[in-house]
Amino acid sequence: MSLEEFSLIHPLRVRWAEADMQGVVFNAHYLAYFDLAITEYWRMLAAGDQAWLHETFEHLFVVKATVDFHAPARFDDELQVATRCSRLGRSSMTADFEIHRGGDHLISGQSIYVYARDSKSMPIPEDLRHRIAGFEKTPPG
Repeated sequence: MSLEEFSLIHPLRVRWAEADMQGVVFNAHYLAYFDLAITEYWRMLAAGDQAWLHETFEHLFVVKATVDFHAPARFDDELQVATRCSRLGRSSMTADFEIHRGGDHLISGQSIYVYARDSKSMPIPEDLRHRIAGFEKTPPG
């Protein structure tokens, strides 16, 4: 995908502690970068409503995450971490992620979130659906 297809692009600079001895980002950090981007996504949807943000966080759980490596990020790189909701089901949603350095597409990923209470999936609330639909450039499938 091109970055223009993503609803949120979050800038990030790779810190020393995130790189291995060769100066390459350790693979597990990419999931943390995805988490940072989706947190900013939720903040945008909350539009300053902290109660809504906390309620949403309390009920969304990652059930699957994948990372596809195309090229490594390195210490002190300036990255763009992009995210969008690509699928919105009854009780789950899929977030797509990409990490770019300038014009280079380094990483792709995806996380599936389930909306649940007391360990039981529940329908995604209409308000959350409405906020996602209003924020996305391309409606989720």
